[in-house]
Amino acid sequence: MRVVCIDDEQLALRYIERQLAKIAEVEVIGSFVNPLEGKEFILREKPDVVFLDIDMTPVNGMEIAEKILEKLPDVILVFVTAYEAYAVNAFELNATDYIVKPLKFERLELTVNRIKNQLQNQHKRIITYPQSLRIKMTPSLAFETEPDVFEPLPWRTAKTQELFIFLLQNHDVVIEKSAIIELLWDDYDLEKAYSLLYTTIYNIRKQIKPYQKHIMLHNHSYGYLLELTQVEIDYVEWSKAIGALPDLTADTVGDYERAMEMYDGTYLANYDYTWLEAERQRYERIWLQASNQIATFYYHNGKVNDAIRWYNYMIDHNPTIEDAHFELMKLHGENGNFAAMMQQYTALHKVWRNYYDAKPSDYIIEWYMEMMK
Repeated sequence: MRVVCIDDEQLALRYIERQLAKIAEVEVIGSFVNPLEGKEFILREKPDVVFLDIDMTPVNGMEIAEKILEKLPDVILVFVTAYEAYAVNAFELNATDYIVKPLKFERLELTVNRIKNQLQNQHKRIITYPQSLRIKMTPSLAFETEPDVFEPLPWRTAKTQELFIFLLQNHDVVIEKSAIIELLWDDYDLEKAYSLLYTTIYNIRKQIKPYQKHIMLHNHSYGYLLELTQVEIDYVEWSKAIGALPDLTADTVGDYERAMEMYDGTYLANYDYTWLEAERQRYERIWLQASNQIATFYYHNGKVNDAIRWYNYMIDHNPTIEDAHFELMKLHGENGNFAAMMQQYTALHKVWRNYYDAKPSDYIIEWYMEMMK
């Protein structure tokens, strides 16, 4: 087991070296008080394990860790901290990720033995990656684990999940670190916020490791970029399919209906992140515009029942769509089905009263009153 140690306190560094030397099969190939020099050595020599102090200057240990994992996703990191064990939760780490100063030989030996087992399992395991990765965004984020079977990832923390979804939604775009902090940790002081950012990025890297062929998280000097390779995201594929449709005709209306069947409900419906709303509304507009286009086509081509079917789809999807109610009222009126027209008008009144404590638009009320004459 090839090990590198980084700690900006010389005495602490020498102590952990001496303790590691007592353990069989451990070879310390480098020790550094300068974390930047240590990082460069690690990237060059590719050790099995790195023991890394969290609280260092001039660079936070978590920042060093996530930069190492970007280039060497298989390296095992163990954080060394002077914080009491209960306080390590502030770094959002798993228990196997850290040991607490002052180091006790028994705890260090236990950690090393766990790492030996982990390394042996890595060497035995043969990882086969699928040619492409499918991701669902409704109602929750889920990854395809076998054909047409999707499972959510067990995220370490809620912030880890939220940041990954944010980066995924904005994939192939560099997101500034300052923007992420403003989004997720605006109520923390900057030093704490950046520490949480680096820890969360570290957790993301560990979580997406099984998908490293398809999902790569790049660290730029001022931000992060999530790069996707051979990844199919259901909503992205659906919007592409809608955008690629030809003009709507009798020959292509079936293509429109099949494309609309790909829509699987509200985008990330199980999450209430405020920043999701704009993207959620964008997909809603695409769906509603296409639905209205199909319904209007059927109406103008004399297929009233199909038009009614699509206007009802729109109302089932979003009961507050006033124009869909109005079009149904007009269709029922033209067909002489005044009972259905009155029922639709009553339904619209009820929806607007319940949702907005208001009445429908004046032009609809005026139309209805004129029809009732």
